[in-house]
Amino acid sequence: MLRTHRVLYSQAGPSSGDWQPLNFDGEAFHLKGTGELARALLVLRLCAWPPLVTHGLALQAWSQRLLGSRLSGALLRASVYGQFVAGETQEEVEGCVRQLQALGLRPLLAVPTEEEPDSAAQTGEAWYEGNLDAMLRCVDLSRGLPESPDLAGKTLMQLKVTALASTRLCKDLTSWITKPGVSSELSPERLAEAMDSGQNLQVSCLNTEQNQHLQASLSRLNRVAQYARDQQVRLLVDAEYTFINPALSLLVAALAVRWNSPREGGPWVWNTYQAYLKDTHERLRRDAEAAHRAGLAFGVKLVRGAYLEKERKVSQLRGTEDPTQPDYEATSRSYSRCLELMLSLVSHHGPMCHLMVASHNEESVRQATKRMWELGIPLDGPVCFGQLLGMCDHVSLALGQAGYMVYKSIPYGCLKEVIPYLIRRAQENRSVLQGARREQALLSRELWRRLLGRSRRLPH
Repeated sequence: MLRTHRVLYSQAGPSSGDWQPLNFDGEAFHLKGTGELARALLVLRLCAWPPLVTHGLALQAWSQRLLGSRLSGALLRASVYGQFVAGETQEEVEGCVRQLQALGLRPLLAVPTEEEPDSAAQTGEAWYEGNLDAMLRCVDLSRGLPESPDLAGKTLMQLKVTALASTRLCKDLTSWITKPGVSSELSPERLAEAMDSGQNLQVSCLNTEQNQHLQASLSRLNRVAQYARDQQVRLLVDAEYTFINPALSLLVAALAVRWNSPREGGPWVWNTYQAYLKDTHERLRRDAEAAHRAGLAFGVKLVRGAYLEKERKVSQLRGTEDPTQPDYEATSRSYSRCLELMLSLVSHHGPMCHLMVASHNEESVRQATKRMWELGIPLDGPVCFGQLLGMCDHVSLALGQAGYMVYKSIPYGCLKEVIPYLIRRAQENRSVLQGARREQALLSRELWRRLLGRSRRLPH
């Protein structure tokens, strides 16, 4: 089926005119108010301070005891929460989305789900069923957001598998999958059939309780995918830790078998690939070929990765080989190779292959935009860009103003739910936060320009 779209874009060749690289020097900051820029500079500098990130949860508890919940909450809303979170109510989220759309940006909603609680085993399926309800509400919220006519079929949201299936189950499945000579009882096709039929699935490597939980988890995942498909919302599945990634990939592959067929207008379920892992390029190539053979659409969110420190610690504790790239330069080379592979696939397979270039790295974004031009991939085609809300705005705004599809990952919810989530994510993304020095410098320059009343230099 993919062959019917072969060289859909590449036949066109490069777009007319010379290649004009985008300008990421902060010129697009003129679109934002002075208060927004000042808050961004303050928050990014605070988040780049290691002690604040390391002891964030303790500092939050201390501030509540010292200042009281109301004053502490007001300070958070005016700073960290206001910078990285869309809001708590539907009206606040819609207001945030309208602001983004005015800047040429689009929303990618994310339910701020924390790790499963220690009591999850005692509460049975209740915690996961609660998360299912939250995911379904996120689909409704995503679908109900203000949108322009050109957004039809381009509404996206994030999905975390371990919010609907236990980490323990994913560990057990991974242990079984990675053994040599695994039988077909854990094939994506068999799991997809169980999702569709609702029949009890019995896997020999799991006990009765685990099999029941697997069946319930498959049902939850399928319900979200089906509802998202009905509401025209595409699901971008988050990557997690390598010790459960094989199981996550299996579950995503099962969803893809069911929901990424051409008759469904897919891909409705995308997987995330982390370039900081040594085997990512090979897995990406293998998964793309498997989708091609099966006649399935293929959706990818390409990231550098956020769990570097923990991955290395886990491999040291287990005495196993470090799965991560040796340094940042190697990770960048891996990202570049994966990006080149995916853009080539998009140029040959058209709407059957979708890509989100999820990167804060200016060079990666430049590479993507230049290759899109060289391959004749239209700006409103199946390639989009993604960054976090409140970060990398000098790149996001430049892309959006140039006509590219740019999504900002947007968590939402009340302070009690979101602040622990933000602190965990900050701890996972230390290198990204500490590496935002260029953005801080650009923000500072723009604020000084406004303070001194200087006019902006126009590009030649």
